Amino acid sequence: MYYFKFSQKMFRMLFQSPATMKLYCLSGHPNLPCLVLKFKSVTVMLDCSLDLTTTFSFLPLPLVHSARLAKLPSWVPKDADASDQDTLKTLKKELKECAGRVFVDSPPEVGIPEGGLLDLSTVDVILVSSFQCILALPYITEYTGFNGMIYATEPTAQMGRQLMEELVHYTERVPKTRTASKWKEPAVFKTLPAQLRDGLNPAALRDCYGLHDINSALSKVQLVGYAQKLDVFGALQIMPLSSGYCIGSCNWLIQSHYEKISYISSSSVLTTHPQPMDQGPLQNTDVLILAGLTQSPTANPDSMLSEFCSHLAVTIKNGGSVLVPCYPSGVVYDLFECLAVFLDSSGLMQLPVYFVSPMADSSLAYSNIFAEWLCQSKQSKVYLPEAPFVHEELKTISRLKVFPSVHGDFSSEFKTPCVVFAGHPSLRFGDGVHFMEMWGQSKANTVIFVEPDIPYLEALAPFQPLAMKAVNCPIDTRLSFQQANKIISDLKPLHVVLPENYITPPPSLPQRSDLVLEADPPPTTYQRGEVLSLPIKRMYEKIEITPELASALVPSEIRQGVAVASVTGILEAKDNNYVLQSVPKQPTAGPGQKRKREDNADFAPPKPHVWGAVQVEQFVQDLEKNGVTDVKVEDTPSGHIIHLQSEDTLIQIEDGSTHIFCEGNEELRIKLRNILLKCLSKF
Repeated sequence: MYYFKFSQKMFRMLFQSPATMKLYCLSGHPNLPCLVLKFKSVTVMLDCSLDLTTTFSFLPLPLVHSARLAKLPSWVPKDADASDQDTLKTLKKELKECAGRVFVDSPPEVGIPEGGLLDLSTVDVILVSSFQCILALPYITEYTGFNGMIYATEPTAQMGRQLMEELVHYTERVPKTRTASKWKEPAVFKTLPAQLRDGLNPAALRDCYGLHDINSALSKVQLVGYAQKLDVFGALQIMPLSSGYCIGSCNWLIQSHYEKISYISSSSVLTTHPQPMDQGPLQNTDVLILAGLTQSPTANPDSMLSEFCSHLAVTIKNGGSVLVPCYPSGVVYDLFECLAVFLDSSGLMQLPVYFVSPMADSSLAYSNIFAEWLCQSKQSKVYLPEAPFVHEELKTISRLKVFPSVHGDFSSEFKTPCVVFAGHPSLRFGDGVHFMEMWGQSKANTVIFVEPDIPYLEALAPFQPLAMKAVNCPIDTRLSFQQANKIISDLKPLHVVLPENYITPPPSLPQRSDLVLEADPPPTTYQRGEVLSLPIKRMYEKIEITPELASALVPSEIRQGVAVASVTGILEAKDNNYVLQSVPKQPTAGPGQKRKREDNADFAPPKPHVWGAVQVEQFVQDLEKNGVTDVKVEDTPSGHIIHLQSEDTLIQIEDGSTHIFCEGNEELRIKLRNILLKCLSKF
């Protein structure tokens, strides 16, 4: 096949294909991205994260009856209509007050991506970058009419399943007798305290999905490997690249024949257990879309690990126990390794360490199975053979004890002082709630928060007043602002698109002007609910020419080293691939048959093309040969004006254009046009 560029102006005339690139932002949290990119008639969703920060507006779900939570006073708006007794009675059951904060007494609800910007059933493909960015998938695949493709690496799909199933397990094992809904009504919602109302959109809140939704959604996922090239309807080629953040996490490269877009989300350049970040293919892209930078820009991960161990040691030596609210995957793998080394060096080898989660056992098992997704040092252990992670050895020698919940065998094994890793990090459901209720009134105990996406003061709010110590040690290996600025500089994208909060310092550190992202030209920013027209326009489309048509072309040299040929063919468009084929040969008429005029028009030979500049002297001579003698030539800054005085006609000749003004004398105009065309070269 032979290829050539096809003008997008002509392409749009033929196919009405939009040339601009549009980006829809469906999430208001930069570390919980959900973006939709529309380009080349393909709609691509970049991640589908679930906003779990909405659960902070709800009371926790304790495993056993909590007398403290049951005794919390009801709350009603001060300016509520006293005549509406039914509403007041319902609100007293739905809203409770704890330590000056108001909470909803109902099963916690989650925030789904924005659904009003576009019809999600039109999404063609979903690209998932990590297991934390797949949690909203069931809401999209099961409830919007979505019928597209979903791509994710195997660790992302499996660990995403674990997080979703854990969420379902936590919410279903402690069912509430009622679900609050009155507080969401607009007339009531606007009267709620700002702490409960701000940042919360009742219309976007949903109950947690079920196991059937999870299984159905994940059955649609197609598993991919790093650097695997995937075709999307012939229009785009996509490729996942290691992001270095967690097992199986990836960035995405999206390419057409003439455009290149990169999506970088939750990446890391630090040396941890995943494969290192692959930056090479991301260089020199037309657009770089960025999300998921560190949530703790001033906290160094290594210093946070040291602080974690230090607070743990102080608590244990004072006879207290430590609770670590965490996810069953991710940073917990590094914590186990760090903790094992620290306990050995501190003489605390006999300290019980418990990992309590319905997904704990499968999470640890999968982390060892996915050896090819790990860094080289851990991959090499598999061939010795050894388990790539220390936690396998810790389990074998019973230094790390794994339980699905605090029920059953855990009760007989449980000893204090101890360290307990348990979910959920939001402390709104899961076994972590049980330990907070059990240990919260003892000053000897400590709760240490390590998940960077969890605002720990919000997590602790419904447990106040709290006697146990609370420590925030966010261990976030994602790109810092300094690292992200260096990557932008190294990759040299033409345009950068990023969340609006990344161009201003964090509200808690307004003086830190270094905690912002910079780019040249200045970056384009987005926030929830916005639709951006990105500064990239399609200029060309690639078209194949069949060998038969190519062999029939007769190039004409228009100047030394430059030859052109006119092409006449039939353009076939299929699956966003375009092939220019030869025009079928003119059918031969049978005896006594006449060809139809329209048939002759379809197979008429192409007209010659003219090119070059008009030579005024030759044109004047040709005019005289054709009986036009009263000619006056006037030079102008942009060309020439030829005045045919006897014909009262002007001919304006400029670079790239010629105009004939002859006061409606069509016969004269055609005559002058033909004379003019004879002065030009043809092919």
